[in-house]
Amino acid sequence: MLPGKQYEPEDYLRAAWARRWVILIPAVLIAAGTAIVASQLPNRYRSTTTILIVPPRVPADYVRPAVNTSTQDRLQMIGQQIMSRTRLEKIMQEFNLYERERKTMLMEDVIERMRTDIHIDVGRGGQNDSRAFELSFDSTSARTAMLVTEKLANLYIQESLTDRESLATSTNQFLETQLADARAQLIEHEKKLEVFRQKNDGQLPEQVESNLQMMRTLQTQLQGVLDATNRDHDRLLNLQRQIADAEAQQNAVAPSTAPTGNTAVDQLTAARAALRQLQTRLKPEHPDIQRLQRQIADLEKKAEAEAPLSADAAPITPAERAARSRVNDMKAEAEQLQRRLDAARNDEARLRTALASYKDRIERAPALESELTELMRDYSTLQDSYTSLLKKSQESKVAANLETREIGEQFRTLDAPRLPEKPISPNRVRIDAIGIAGGLALGFALALLLEYKDTTLKTDTDVVVSLALPVLAVVPAMITAPERRRAARRRILTWCASGAMFAGVVAAAIWKFGVIDTWVR
Repeated sequence: MLPGKQYEPEDYLRAAWARRWVILIPAVLIAAGTAIVASQLPNRYRSTTTILIVPPRVPADYVRPAVNTSTQDRLQMIGQQIMSRTRLEKIMQEFNLYERERKTMLMEDVIERMRTDIHIDVGRGGQNDSRAFELSFDSTSARTAMLVTEKLANLYIQESLTDRESLATSTNQFLETQLADARAQLIEHEKKLEVFRQKNDGQLPEQVESNLQMMRTLQTQLQGVLDATNRDHDRLLNLQRQIADAEAQQNAVAPSTAPTGNTAVDQLTAARAALRQLQTRLKPEHPDIQRLQRQIADLEKKAEAEAPLSADAAPITPAERAARSRVNDMKAEAEQLQRRLDAARNDEARLRTALASYKDRIERAPALESELTELMRDYSTLQDSYTSLLKKSQESKVAANLETREIGEQFRTLDAPRLPEKPISPNRVRIDAIGIAGGLALGFALALLLEYKDTTLKTDTDVVVSLALPVLAVVPAMITAPERRRAARRRILTWCASGAMFAGVVAAAIWKFGVIDTWVR
């Protein structure tokens, strides 16, 4: 290029035409090299299968499923298990995949490359709520791609069944363990509650009302006993006075022929009267009462011994016999009243003891209520927990049975993998187009570089612009035809050698690093 010259578009076209071989030769060489390299690239085939996610055949309203995770989460979890190194290495050995790579690369890198060849498309369009997904595998062999895809699909189906069944079984076992623990705690607490109720029977808060009712009944009975005792006591005192008056009157009107002196009968009568007086004030076990009772027994024996002697005395008149009969009746009634008083005292003592017992029960009820409330609260909590666990355990058993019978959610092959008919890569047309475009770009770049470094004067305009001198005449270059041909051949050979060297470098890089193969795929 000449400095200071203004170039027009026709100047660039003329320069390009002048250096057309510089542009075309690298373009042709690079395009040919690219075509050769593309033809040597291995074909890659993709086999695809569609797996349908079949919902449970029993509605969720009737049986709650054991697995509630979303389809995407389940696929991700199962995919992590299948994409593990152990699983992929077994598949690689089974189908003899990546034989050359396993010899030259680390196993981790080979596993990672295999993972890039496995494709999962959830919902065929990325929808998380879809009930199907596509699984595919890329390989240099069409049959291998189909077999590996079928193997991966079977692994997904089997892993789904195993995973759901394992999860349902483990959930059921966990709930069974928790249920057994809750049952043991509930039984133990029931025993504590039973022991507490037995120990405090009659004193529990719910028995306060019945205790109050019993207290009212006992108080009524005690009042009745006290009233009857007072009546019997008054009646006894009245009888004792009447007996004493009647005996005094009999002694005063006794015939003169009656034996005088203090007889056994008189002493017996006096002792009985004294005993009755003491019994109104003292208890039966008092020593004075017991002494009088022994004395009365001795006097009764003496009176029986004196009875024949008194029979020889003066005859008893009917009035005296009636008076004695009346006295004997009053004595019998007095003895009966005394027995009733003794029984009433025993009833009174029993009723007062029972009243004290029921009063103590009522007083202890508030203290027991807090303890019972705590026991019942813990029992209610344990019972609710046990009931909830029992319900969950029953649901878990049904869900586990559902998974065992394989009538829960399942993966099924909708479209079986087929043998690919044409490769998915490499795209040789695209690679050839890239080679042609790259060759042309290189040719234009070389032509531009040569034109930039060329400072020769080719036209009179170049002379005028460069030298600022008028042109008088133009003398053409005196180059013979053989010289011109030799110069052209040298240029052609030079650019061919440069283009071939560049194409060789590009082809070596493509073959060594697989740049185009990776980009195309």
